[in-house]
Amino acid sequence: MAGSKRGDTDALIDWIIAEGLSENSIDDVVGGLVERLLALGYPLVRVSVAMPSIDPMQRGFAVVWFRDTSLSTEVQGHGEAGQEMFERSPIFYLLSNNLLHGRWRLPERTATVSFPLFDELAAFGATDYIMKLVPFPGETALEGVGISFAVDAAEGFTDEQVAAIDRLTPALALVCCRIAAMRVATDMLAVYTGARTSGRILSGETRRGGGEAIHAAILFADLKNFTSLNEAWAPGKIVSWLNESFEAVVNPVEEHGGEVLKFMGDSVLAIFPVDQGKPADACARALSAARTAMQATEALNLSRVARGEPAILIDIALHVGEIFYGNVGASRRLDFTAIGGAVNEAARIETLADTVGHSLLASSAFAAQAPDGFHQVGTFALKGVEKPADVFAWID
Repeated sequence: MAGSKRGDTDALIDWIIAEGLSENSIDDVVGGLVERLLALGYPLVRVSVAMPSIDPMQRGFAVVWFRDTSLSTEVQGHGEAGQEMFERSPIFYLLSNNLLHGRWRLPERTATVSFPLFDELAAFGATDYIMKLVPFPGETALEGVGISFAVDAAEGFTDEQVAAIDRLTPALALVCCRIAAMRVATDMLAVYTGARTSGRILSGETRRGGGEAIHAAILFADLKNFTSLNEAWAPGKIVSWLNESFEAVVNPVEEHGGEVLKFMGDSVLAIFPVDQGKPADACARALSAARTAMQATEALNLSRVARGEPAILIDIALHVGEIFYGNVGASRRLDFTAIGGAVNEAARIETLADTVGHSLLASSAFAAQAPDGFHQVGTFALKGVEKPADVFAWID
């Protein structure tokens, strides 16, 4: 019987490793593991895999199987609420006491420790709870994984089940580490470079000079008189305002299918690639994003003024043309961005906003693709551009 049990565990470890090499979803691994443990007679009530995140929106997450609700993902946010939730967890208790393993009989009646989770588990008839922490090597926020199991058998886990969990935990932790590392590479690269760009980088476009010429609508946004605020306000407040203003631009860009390529001080460069040879569609999306960004900025400024803070206006220039979209930089420090005459022209047009008295400007090439609402406001020599440019303004 003991040999059979060990053989079952060996087969389960082999399955975990195979899944880890073929799956990119911790959910699927946990779901498959639970299914197999139940088939082996484990009276499971709850199984969870919890990990920290490298994510601007969350400090950690847990993939949880609960007998009555199946699989779910629980997210722990940053801030006081997230910290309070963490401090009331078995993981925090183990970390605080330099422990890598904990086992509790339920319902918990000792005076040593109890957690809200234990009350919830006891209400579902759970009798025994095991948690194991497995540290990861390296110096990133992915410090390790917490793996827990709860059962409702009258005597709790059998000795054979505890031994099996001890044996399978390293394999499961290794799989979680591999999947989480890929998730971090994918998600965080998208945060810093944009979804379209990150996909190209991960597909292997990493050589300096590598890229392609594409047609795109270009959105160049700049915050007005932002530099002067640094002399009158604390850096923390300046950064907060900058983030709010960028959010007002970036959200509409992404909602309309564009991608932000670069933040340059108090400016934003975004592109809307032309698909299937239809520049009018790309320009329409860029214009919608620009108008939404202007409206969001106006609403943001109303709330700022109500708080006694300064309004921060924005100027936006739109253009369409050919750009080089790819890797530029030094051999070991690259930037996947857009360069070219069209990008320069968009930036030069933006500087004319104060001169013409309008905040949403466009080139003649862009205005030709979205004529309704644009009116020519003059012809100007642009620095670094050979021919004078006809400049148009959006007038509601």
